[in-house]
Amino acid sequence: MSLGQQLAQFIAAGIVNGAIYALLGLGLVVIYSVTRAVNVAQGEFAALGALLAATLASAGWPVEAVLPVGTAASALLGLLAYLGGIRPVRTASPLVLIIVTLAMHLTLKGLLLLVWGTDPYTLPPFSQGAPLRILGAVLARQSLWILGTAGVALMILYGFFGYTLYGKALRACAINDLAARLMGIRPQAMGAIAWTLAGALGGLAGVLITPLTLATYDMGLMLGLKGFVGAVAAGLTSYPLAVLGCLLFGIVESLVAGLLPSGYRDAIAFGVLVVALLTRAVLALRQGVLVGEEVLSE
Repeated sequence: MSLGQQLAQFIAAGIVNGAIYALLGLGLVVIYSVTRAVNVAQGEFAALGALLAATLASAGWPVEAVLPVGTAASALLGLLAYLGGIRPVRTASPLVLIIVTLAMHLTLKGLLLLVWGTDPYTLPPFSQGAPLRILGAVLARQSLWILGTAGVALMILYGFFGYTLYGKALRACAINDLAARLMGIRPQAMGAIAWTLAGALGGLAGVLITPLTLATYDMGLMLGLKGFVGAVAAGLTSYPLAVLGCLLFGIVESLVAGLLPSGYRDAIAFGVLVVALLTRAVLALRQGVLVGEEVLSE
């Protein structure tokens, strides 16, 4: 295989992985925009959907049925996580909210371990057949499901937030919580919708990726981290930028894993996260200094 074909293969694999990260990143942006909470447990939504779908498929359920069931179960988990963990402390500081979601992550991971154990689970691909060759890269048919679903999810979210009453209410809560309440919008109800939607996106990502990998109880940590990296790069505010950030991160990760020793694959996630956080911290500090100078000059 020539170098050009290898690069095409790495880029194609990175786009597919980035699409999975984008679904998780979109869920993180939805939650942060409405409740200002960074959900450390987003990956556990994906793990639940993947494990439940694999279990149902092994019990004889058709593959077409396990996708909505796994997604719905994760959506319900997102709603319960909000009602039981976030709603009682929704007015607390961001640090407290992060600690709460960290506790959720550890609790859910332990529960998944108790129910499914340490064995990996698999799921048949949604479409049978030989891999496809596209622009010099070989892609499994499941990859097309992932790319198509991520694109449809982005369009649905764009239409939901831009053209529906509930979507505009969610945006209003994100922009100004007090003004939204004065207009009759209930931020607690909007928070429940946001967490339910994020759970569904996480479960969808977990079910889609399982035919290409294996579902395990601890798969959520790295998936959630990589979705978080892409979302942070976009500022946790823009849905299209979150998708773009996750796709670019997936490509970089795939190129690093293909051209360098495989051990650098996960390390690149932490490296990109540190760079993104430092960049935003410097920009925030710079803006704060400029504001302070303007106040002093007045």
